[in-house]
Amino acid sequence: MSNSNALLVALRQINRAIDLQSKKLEKETGQTTPQLLLLKELAKDGRAKPSMIAKSVHLSHATVTSIVDRLAKSGMVTREKSEDDGRSVEIVLTEQGRECVQNAPELLQEDFLLSLSKLEPWEQNLLISSVQRIAMMMDANRLESAPILDVGEF
Repeated sequence: MSNSNALLVALRQINRAIDLQSKKLEKETGQTTPQLLLLKELAKDGRAKPSMIAKSVHLSHATVTSIVDRLAKSGMVTREKSEDDGRSVEIVLTEQGRECVQNAPELLQEDFLLSLSKLEPWEQNLLISSVQRIAMMMDANRLESAPILDVGEF
């Protein structure tokens, strides 16, 4: 197999692993990976301003707002006036949301990051630069991305 074919096969395998894990998470929790990521972020303090959530998960404020809309519809979060500043809104994790986070399996990237951390620093840097180069070659480096492994709609 040529190098270019081997690379394409590896990229397809990665894409497939992400797709399978995303479907498993959604089946087990009823939430998409980005929704679960936001719930996990909220579980840290129980409440946060949308702008802080967006910053923490590396997504735009508009994307976070869209995700929060879906989470609010399903009863996972509520919007409440800030306790500190009544003019601003905070996203609050409901008991249903907390249970979802507690019962959810690990996200794919959590296992991946653990494996990555076991590599030597030079190996980590080599992988990072190689994958960044692939992203540039695919014009994917311009797309909004959070540090989550997921396919499909945010």
